[in-house]
Amino acid sequence: MNATQLQIEQADVHKLLCAASGDAVLLYLYIRSGNHPDQAASALNLNESRLTMATATLRQLGLWPQNNPRPILAGERPRYTETDVTTAMHADLDFKALRDEIERLLGKALATEELKILLGFVRYLGMSAEVICVLVCYCKERARRMGKQRLPSLRTIEKEAYAWAEQGIDTMEEAAAYIQRMNVRQSRLARIMEIMQIRGRNLTPGEEKYAKQWLEWGYGDDAITMAYERTCLNTGGLNWAYMNKIISRWQAQGLLSAEQIRTGDQRKQSAPTARTLDDDEKAALAALMQEG
Repeated sequence: MNATQLQIEQADVHKLLCAASGDAVLLYLYIRSGNHPDQAASALNLNESRLTMATATLRQLGLWPQNNPRPILAGERPRYTETDVTTAMHADLDFKALRDEIERLLGKALATEELKILLGFVRYLGMSAEVICVLVCYCKERARRMGKQRLPSLRTIEKEAYAWAEQGIDTMEEAAAYIQRMNVRQSRLARIMEIMQIRGRNLTPGEEKYAKQWLEWGYGDDAITMAYERTCLNTGGLNWAYMNKIISRWQAQGLLSAEQIRTGDQRKQSAPTARTLDDDEKAALAALMQEG
């Protein structure tokens, strides 16, 4: 690697911190130092599996050179017919095997409309059977984690499939890297719930949106704890909007760590405060202006 000092955007640092992948950080620094990715395996002592995972992570974070995710628009989705499904079931043994496996995972027979969705995963999104099975398992686990009693529908899984396609997740390595990132984020969300003493329920969509934003900005447990304590002191309890204003202000000021926030507070406290002039001072100022 070159010995020159690297200038890394704060947004990139936040993304890498949230991904929690040491291999991805090493690969990012290696490439940013002007080295070619083809030599990364030997230079960083990464085996093929670790290198592929690190590459997939950087791609999904938008930090890979020449990263061009495939745009998938809702209006582009093809409409498959019953004839398409019937033909696939009789002529494509791989699709029939995939149908059997998805039915096993979801514990039910797939209706014709659901088979049309499954056919779209294969033909339009270009997903392999292995990736589709991982996708279904991921959606099942997400539903379980959210406390839902029913397994996800193919329509729900379809939404996630298109989200994966938009991010270029079409291999087992890409899927594994994505799920690893989501698991890390879910662990962080659970930690935020502990800090804020939220028990016995899941976050609402609005609450989760706030928390995810804080994580994307790169705020750790200490800073979030400080924001929570200040919110409780000033409002008498948990107020998400108020707490978000605190963290948003820190983010606008470039204060990320708890230490930076404390230093910023000390500077505010030591800064001279404006005061109102008394009558004698006003009279002296007026006399000075007249003399001028």
